[in-house]
Amino acid sequence: MVDVRLGAEHAGWRLDRAVAEAVPTLSRERLKTLIKSGALALGEAPVRDPAFKVRGDEAFTLAVPEPKPAHNEAQDIPLAIAFEDEHLLVVDKPAGLVVHPAAGNFDGTLVNALLHHCGGSLSGIGGVARPGIVHRIDKDTSGLLVVAKTDVAHEGLAKQFAAHSIDRRYLAIVSGVPKTGEGTVDASLARSSANRKKIAVVPEGRGKRAVTHWTRKQPLRDSALVECRLETGRTHQVRVHMASIGHPLLGDPVYGRASKSHRDLLRDLNFERQALHAAVLGFVHPVTKNRLSFTSRMPSDMQELFSALGV
Repeated sequence: MVDVRLGAEHAGWRLDRAVAEAVPTLSRERLKTLIKSGALALGEAPVRDPAFKVRGDEAFTLAVPEPKPAHNEAQDIPLAIAFEDEHLLVVDKPAGLVVHPAAGNFDGTLVNALLHHCGGSLSGIGGVARPGIVHRIDKDTSGLLVVAKTDVAHEGLAKQFAAHSIDRRYLAIVSGVPKTGEGTVDASLARSSANRKKIAVVPEGRGKRAVTHWTRKQPLRDSALVECRLETGRTHQVRVHMASIGHPLLGDPVYGRASKSHRDLLRDLNFERQALHAAVLGFVHPVTKNRLSFTSRMPSDMQELFSALGV
């Protein structure tokens, strides 16, 4: 049983958001599931609505089930498939979907959905926890990623990622308008020494080299739509690199620092994630050798934010 105490700073927040901040070891999606199951109680009464607005002075109790055995179960979770053949598939992942099971997210992940969809036909190179997974995008980032069904496809794709020949382009809505139309951030990244949950820019030689090429697509109200082309693919790369040049992603709970007007807008739109979408994915098919390229439209929540910021 976990005691969850909320402070005055949480007043008016959604229940799942407030509890996620109070219990950072559990993901928000995991907490939504627990809340809906009746695991969160105010006094003796379960509170089952994740969207319930808290007062800010409540004390809840959370019953967290014992961890399940370390094996993945097939789950019938809807998937948006952009392409599929006997070797691989390209998935258009919605924001909020975790890619593979890990602490706090033992089910309800993309891997669970893939096991159901593919009926066991996934590359085993990623191991038991990550079958078929060649690369990842953050839980709260939407967009395209490729999944390997066979070991041959997995190995071929992994070589392209290592050679930086995969075409990966993200759309991001950033705070402030970049003064120039384009630029490159070449800055090494590593775990922050101050906060192990964060990634930080570090001196060359102390982390992994990371390169992001960005282009200003459209100025907005004290913000801009930016396309980021990844030369490398490090954890949180776009988020950290854009923040490092003074243009953090709107809605980013870790690296963002939005103005009051932006915070108010994000709250009014109930936009609660980093404004980042993996919009383009291109690669050479590792078996047929055909060049493939896929494009995903900006999802509705990010499109709504884009429209609201229009000048």
